Amino acid sequence: MDAKILIVEDEKDIARMLDYNLKKEGYRTLLLHDGSFAAAAAAKERPSLILLDLMLPGLDGLEICRRLKMDVRTASIPIIMLTAKGGESDKVVGLEMGADDYITKPFSVKELLARVKAVLRRSTAAVEAQEIYRAGEIELDCNRVLVKLRGKPLDLAAREFELLKALMLAGGKLLSREALLEKAWGLDASLEVETRTVDVHVGTLRKKLGAEGRRVVTVKNYGYRFDK
Repeated sequence: MDAKILIVEDEKDIARMLDYNLKKEGYRTLLLHDGSFAAAAAAKERPSLILLDLMLPGLDGLEICRRLKMDVRTASIPIIMLTAKGGESDKVVGLEMGADDYITKPFSVKELLARVKAVLRRSTAAVEAQEIYRAGEIELDCNRVLVKLRGKPLDLAAREFELLKALMLAGGKLLSREALLEKAWGLDASLEVETRTVDVHVGTLRKKLGAEGRRVVTVKNYGYRFDK
């Protein structure tokens, strides 16, 4: 299990309990006790899920949720709100802000883990259905044949798009130039295209990606890989 969970909870006993039990289930965790740093941490770390307390020092959970959903880097990250407030209005406001689920304290570990698994399962299924892949500031939408960089559409040639798609979907695996020719040009076309063509297109792709172009790593005498 490779999911990373950001826990934003100022009650340290509860935070430690969440941290311990989530790690026990195989999740990676990041723990914050102050709301002031939550949005920045989420944008930097890109967790798979955020457990967000409603009442926090610095910024409260509702304001953090609002900021996360307005930021293209974090808008798609699912959020489960944790709060001692049990009022219907609080629950409605949290869900209207974009939270995916809501748990009222006190709650059992069993319930919390079940909610976490359910939200992660729905989130993963939604991403897979959309065929959208993200890394850093890059978002690749296979269905729409669209790449966004920092939330804005990036003008890529067809081969550049296919190269980026092949590299991102390889999940960090090394791909030879021949393999990239097959994936981006098609098997038949690869018989007629020199492998040097891959290098040229990778070069133009890197330039268009700007600072994010560093993720396309050259492996000398072999090919390329994409670092997340």
